[in-house]
Amino acid sequence: MATTTLKTEPQVLSATTIIGDKVINPQGENLGEIKELMIDLDLGRVAYAVLSFGGVLGMGEKLFAVPFQALQLRPDRHEFVLNVDKEKLKKAPGFDKDHWPSATDRMWGAQIHRYYGYEPYWETSRV
Repeated sequence: MATTTLKTEPQVLSATTIIGDKVINPQGENLGEIKELMIDLDLGRVAYAVLSFGGVLGMGEKLFAVPFQALQLRPDRHEFVLNVDKEKLKKAPGFDKDHWPSATDRMWGAQIHRYYGYEPYWETSRV
């Protein structure tokens, strides 16, 4: 019996297409929106999506670095799904728009990845 291999096209999007996209959890609750993408130039990949949560008109919002692999794209809806409830997100390590962490700090990055249940990509991937 012959097997058929489905050929899938790679998903390639511009950063500006993703920035501003809504982020929800599997229950459909709004978790915020993508504010920025952080690129790991050494490994040539998206390291984090910066998610904004809370606040009104940009005031009082909290920003979170979320490992990009934790987000599942729904391209037909211009949204991402993050498998985390609102309470866990509220307690996540975050920052404000005027005090960004150093995204090059691998210890900080490992903490962020593990908070969301992922191994840091730089420890597991081969380029």
